Amino acid sequence: MSDFWENADYGEWEDAVRREVIPMLQSTAACISLVPKVTTDVRFAVELGLAIMMDKPIIALVRPGSKISAALARAADELVEVDIRREPDAAQRSISAAYERVMRSRLGHVALEDAKDDD
Repeated sequence: MSDFWENADYGEWEDAVRREVIPMLQSTAACISLVPKVTTDVRFAVELGLAIMMDKPIIALVRPGSKISAALARAADELVEVDIRREPDAAQRSISAAYERVMRSRLGHVALEDAKDDD
């Protein structure tokens, strides 16, 4: 078995992440992601990990009745239970409200940090 990190396929995958995913996350104010049904969704894991490393606010969208890990609950700034397929309008309102709360909270923290720096 070869070392995954030395594999040419890994290099191509890493290049694609650097070329596409990282710039996408850098251009956003927050990471809003639908939590997958499976616990080993690589795309979700990479985006979540990068969002954490970039200190992006994380809004995790959870399907009704879904269970999530305690670690994901701690990582997320907000957990929003939404049924996007059955109630798209209500889902959009819930997501928008969560985004406003998270950004207001983050902006408040930034303002507090700036005020401390001025002292």
